[in-house]
Amino acid sequence: MRLFVLHPRLAADTTFVADWPLSRLLLMNDARYPWLMLVPRRANVTEIFDLNRVDRAAMIEETARAAQLLKTVSKSAKINVGALGNLVPQLHVHVVARRPGDPAWPGPVWGQGQAVAYESAARDALVAKLLKAR
Repeated sequence: MRLFVLHPRLAADTTFVADWPLSRLLLMNDARYPWLMLVPRRANVTEIFDLNRVDRAAMIEETARAAQLLKTVSKSAKINVGALGNLVPQLHVHVVARRPGDPAWPGPVWGQGQAVAYESAARDALVAKLLKAR
């Protein structure tokens, strides 16, 4: 049995927030949008249907939990959820806080300009806020 290993691109683009029962919760390093990512800690999973029934149900619950957490912390107008995986095959679910006037509004965030990295203090403050609110 292979162990869970976070894809190198996800590791490079995110900051660890927490391990939930199924998923690793990560913060995307793009200060333009409060943006979480959930990665199920299962080996060789590229699609939601690769998860067993119990894990699929947990994935939906954890996605809803992350969305609610992000909405509470960011006070955003809308939460976008997506699992694209075109560049990174490892199953991961994006949970993105959106508001009118953000750089991509009202379109999708993918492919819109260049990411703006968090300053360390701002990133750490957001992670602390997320951990406190969860």
